[in-house]
Order: sequence, then C-alpha cells, then structure tokens
Amino acid sequence: MPTVTRPHLLECHECGTLQRLPAMPPGARAACATCEAHLRRTRADPFSAPLALNIAGLVLFAIGTGWTLLSVSTAGQSRDADLLTGPREMGHFGLWELGAVVLATTVAAPLARIAATTAVLVSLRLRHRPPGIPALFAWTEHLRPWAMVEIFLLGLFVAYVRLSDIAHIDLGPSIAALAALTATSFAADTLLDRHAVWEALDAKKPRPNRPPRAATLLGTKTIRMGCDTCGLVSRGYDGAICPRCGFTLHHRKPNSLARAWALTLAAAILYIPANTYPILTVIRFGAGQPSTILEGVRELLEAGMWPLALLVFFASIAVPVLKLFGLVLLLITAMARVRARRRDRTALYRIVEAVGRWSMIDIFMESILVALVQFGAIVTIVPGAGAIAFAAVVVLTMLAARAFDPRLIWDRAAPAPAGPVPAGPASEGPAQSAAA
Repeated sequence: MPTVTRPHLLECHECGTLQRLPAMPPGARAACATCEAHLRRTRADPFSAPLALNIAGLVLFAIGTGWTLLSVSTAGQSRDADLLTGPREMGHFGLWELGAVVLATTVAAPLARIAATTAVLVSLRLRHRPPGIPALFAWTEHLRPWAMVEIFLLGLFVAYVRLSDIAHIDLGPSIAALAALTATSFAADTLLDRHAVWEALDAKKPRPNRPPRAATLLGTKTIRMGCDTCGLVSRGYDGAICPRCGFTLHHRKPNSLARAWALTLAAAILYIPANTYPILTVIRFGAGQPSTILEGVRELLEAGMWPLALLVFFASIAVPVLKLFGLVLLLITAMARVRARRRDRTALYRIVEAVGRWSMIDIFMESILVALVQFGAIVTIVPGAGAIAFAAVVVLTMLAARAFDPRLIWDRAAPAPAGPVPAGPASEGPAQSAAA
C-alpha cells in the first residue's frame, strides 16, 4: 500500500455531503465537514495484521463452538453446555424462533463475517482475484451488527451469577476462547482500513466506467451519488447497480420513513407483552414462579447484586424504551423538516443504532439457563413467551434504525461549512466539503 492515499470523492453516509477526501498519511483520520461523522482512518499496513487476527479468530471460534462453556451439577446430576446447546433446547420447548435468533447472532453471523473477511484479505495476496470477492466483502459490513459474541459473553456472566444459587458451576475452556475471539475481532476491525481494501480490489480488476445497467438511459436523469455499501461515488440513478460492489444504488434509502415507522410501531406494540409475559420460569420440586424481565432485576437486587441488576435494567428495560423514543423523535423531526439541532439528532441516530443490540443480554442469559438447568423434579428452567416478544423488539428496533436514513435530517440543511472539521489528535487530513 502506498504511504499516502490518493485523494478521492466521498459521500458522508450520515448527512449526504459530497466531500473531497485529501491525500492522507498512515494514522490519519478524516471527519465529515458537515456532521463530524467518521469517514476514514488510514493504517500503515491495513492488511497483514487484520488477516492474522482473523485467521486466529477462526481458530478461536472453532474452539469456542466445539468445547464446553459451562458445567453445572446438583444432587448428583450434571449437565454441560456449549454454544449450540441453548438454541437446541429452545427448539425442544417449541421456541424455535428464539433458538434461530440465538444461533444466528452467536454462531452464523460471527463465523460468516470472520470467514468472509479472511477470504477477502487472502484474495488480495493472490495474482488473480476469485469471482465474487467484492460482494463477499460488502456482506461483511452488513453482518457487523448481527455478530454478537461479546454480548453473549455478558449474558453468560449474568447467567453464571444467577446459577450460583442453584448449582455448582465449572467454567469450560470455550469461555476463554470466546473472550479471546472478542478481543481479536475488535482489534481486527480497528486495524482494518475498509477503504484501502476497496482500493486494492479496484486495482486487482479495473471496473467499467459505467454500471452494468447503463446510467445514461434515454430520459433518465443521472446524479452523483455514493454507494451505501462500498462508498464509491459514481453517476447513476435510483435502481442502478454499483460498478464496484454490485449492490443497488439509491440517492436515499427507499421508503425510509415508512419502513422505519412500521418497524418502530411494531416494536412498541410488542414491548408490552415482552414486559408483561414471563421470560422464564424456575420450577423447584414441582413448584415455580414465572419471572418477567423486571422481576429478574428485582431478584438480583434482593440478592445484593445491584451492579448486575443495573446492567440488566439498563440493557433490557432502559435501552429499548430510549431507543423507541429516539426513533420516534428522529422520524417526527425528519418528516417535519426541522432544521434545529441537526448535529445533535445525527449523534442521537449514532447512539440509537449502536446500543440497541446490547438488549440481547437477557435472551442470551435465558438461552444458557435453559440449556443447563434441566434436572427434572429437582430444578428446571422453562423459557416463556415473553422472551420471543422481547427478542422481536430488539430485532425490530435494529431493523428500524437501519431503515432510517440519517441524510433526511440534513436534506434542508444550510450550506456546509467552508473549512475542515478537526478530527482529534490523529487528524492530518480532514475531509473538505465539496459541491455535489
């Protein structure tokens, strides 16, 4: 990779401002001149370290899925659980939807993302690039929010604390592997310069000057727009194909407000049964009391585990409520074309998009408890219908945040500032605002 990147045009994914990204040395960071969104951070070697870390991640993932997470024993009986036991037990209780969500977020999405990133980085070292590599790399970004190994570990910790009153617990080697996997995945994402990967893929195979679907069809007005997937700025029209990654180009996300409203309202409706129906029932010697999310928080408080109770309350009660209110605020102000506090609302969008996935802690905790505590008449934990509603709330709010187009906040914005916006100590080439 050259020591200094080439200047290129880039559309901010949060405000829609087209900007000329200047030549940047390694270690520089560029921020949007309009909304201060992060645009790019360059690395001295953006490929070797991420490749090594992703290969290590594949090894750690194999250990994490193949070995034991926890072992519990009580009254002469014992049970082991691995990463697949929870989804399998959910299916045995008829909650296959919940098992599918847990399996997708803890196994399928993380494994697919690590494997795809490894394949892309390996392809950059080959003389001839295999087909489909750009689309494969594009999908790694779409899978990012659905890979939740780090959240699963928090759920595992909550389950461990709750199990301590029920049975004797032994930690398995899989926990250490998943913890290391979380660290290596974070480091790999931090060290990887995605723009550098796209530029290297472009160099491997020159792209055509026009998208496969011609952007100059008779009577079709073309405009300059950035691809939401790979960031390439090209001239096209809504529905054209990006010449770099093959995904569909859109000036703005199609039916963004309508889709976001529908998903947000559906999540708000499901939030009621999610908090009124039990998420699990602990049955001891034939008697049991159903437990909702709030009752679970109260049990932790009564046991003197207030830090853990605060964590569960914040992740499972406060975050979904605040996310729903945040989405409604963003949607109403976007529809009303409110000009005030655009940067603050863009920052709110970033928070809403980032924190929603952490509400899955309760679902992962339940998956582990159901997998381990099946000791017949002595003690058994049975999942409840509230867990399905709560998982649906989390998934729907995540989809609503992704359906909302933050560029709608800025569509009636004043002209962008003339100068660059400082991007902190590492900023040696912030983006300049440019006319479309």
